[in-house]
Amino acid sequence: MVLPKKKPAPDQRKIDATEARLDGLSLPEGGWARPAREAALARLRAMGLPAARDEYWKFTRPDTLTAAEPPRAALFESGEAPMFDSTDRLRIVFVDGVFDPEASDELSLEGVEIERLAESHADIHWARDLYGALEERGQDAVMRPLAAFNTAFATDGVLIRVTGKPSKPINLVYHHRSETSDAVLHHVVKVEPGAEVTLLENGPAAARFNKALEVDVADTGTFHHVRAQGRDHERRAATHIFARLGTESVFKSFTLTVNGVLTRNEVVLELTGDDATAHVAGACVGDGDFHHDDTVFITHDAVNCESRQVFKKVLRNGATGVFQGKILVQPGAQKTDGYQISQSLLLDEDSQFLAKPELEIYADDVACSHGSTSGAIDEEGLFYLQSRGVPKSIATDLLTLAFLAEAVMEIEDEDLQAEINGRVEGWLLRRRA
Repeated sequence: MVLPKKKPAPDQRKIDATEARLDGLSLPEGGWARPAREAALARLRAMGLPAARDEYWKFTRPDTLTAAEPPRAALFESGEAPMFDSTDRLRIVFVDGVFDPEASDELSLEGVEIERLAESHADIHWARDLYGALEERGQDAVMRPLAAFNTAFATDGVLIRVTGKPSKPINLVYHHRSETSDAVLHHVVKVEPGAEVTLLENGPAAARFNKALEVDVADTGTFHHVRAQGRDHERRAATHIFARLGTESVFKSFTLTVNGVLTRNEVVLELTGDDATAHVAGACVGDGDFHHDDTVFITHDAVNCESRQVFKKVLRNGATGVFQGKILVQPGAQKTDGYQISQSLLLDEDSQFLAKPELEIYADDVACSHGSTSGAIDEEGLFYLQSRGVPKSIATDLLTLAFLAEAVMEIEDEDLQAEINGRVEGWLLRRRA
C-alpha cells in the first residue's frame, strides 16, 4: 500500500472561516449515525472548508458553496415533461431537501429495503458501518471538506439495501420551490452479493445543494446510476459519490448537466476486489455564466480491474468547464486497465476548458491512458452537412450530439440513452441561433 500523503494543517483564515460557517449549526438527532456525524465534524474542523488557493479548488471558486447563506436562485419552468417520466420506476421525491410523502411512491419494492435517514433512529442498523465510512476513506488522498460537512449535517436521505434484482429503477426526484433553499442530503446504498439495481436522479433540488451518495457494491453486485442535473440555471450544487467495489462487481455512473451557474461533481471510487469494473461518464452543455467541474479519483487496489472515465463538455458564450481526473494504481494491482478521456467542444472564443488529468502508477503490468483535448466545431464536417442542404444551426447541433455520443453510450439501457439524447436535443433547439 502507498502511504497517504500527510495533509497540511489549515491556516488560521480557513479555521476562522470554517468556525464562522459552523456557528449556530447543530448535528441532527439520530442514534446510530451520531458517532459518524461527530467524526465528520472533527474531520471538517481539522481540514477547514475549501478555499480558492487549495490545489483541487484552483479552477472553481468555492465561496458561494461555503457561505453561511446561499445566493438566491430563481425558479424556472421549462414546460418539459419530468425527466424519466416514461420509465416505470419507484419515485422518492424531495422538495428543497424535504421528503414529500404525497408525491412519493410507497417505499416498497421487491429485492430492496428502503428507509429514510431522518426516520432511522435504531441503535443497530445495517447502514451504521457505511454511513460516513466511504466518505472518510475518500479523504485519504485529497481532502473533501464539503463531503465531511454533508456527513455531519445531512438532514435526510435514503438508505437502500439491495438484496435481489428489483423489476424497476429507484428514482430520486429533487424539486426546487424556494429561491433561498439550502439542502443537504446523504444517501447510502448497499448492494449485496449478486444483487443489481439502477438508481435514477433528476431535478434542480434547491438554490444550493450539497449531496453525498455512498455506494458499497459487494462481490458480483451491479450498480447502475443515471443522473440529470438541469432546469433552474441559477442553482449551485456540490455533489459527491463515494463507492467501494468488491470482486467481479460493476459500477456505472452517468451524469447529464444542462444548466446551473455552478456545479461541482466529485466521484471517488475504490476497486478493492479482483475483476471489478468501474465506469464514470458525464456530458454537459453550458451557455453563458455556466461553470461545471468534474473531479474524479479512481483507485485500483486489486488485480485485473477496469476503469473508464469519459467526460465531454460543450461550452459557449463564456461558459467554463473543468475536469480533474486521476487514476491511482496501487502496488500489486496488476493487469489494471485504466482509461481516461476528457474533451471539450468550444463553440466560441469566449469559453474555456480547464483540465488536469493524472496517472499515478505503482504496478508494472498495466494499460493506463489519459487524453484531454479542446477544440472548435469540425469545420470539415460542418461544410459537408451544409453542402447537402443542412442549415448551419442544425448541422452544428448534429455535430454536437455526435461529439457527446461517446459519453452517453456509457449508459447501458438504450431507452435511457434515448431520453438523455432527447433532452440534449431539446436544450440545443431552444438555444439554436
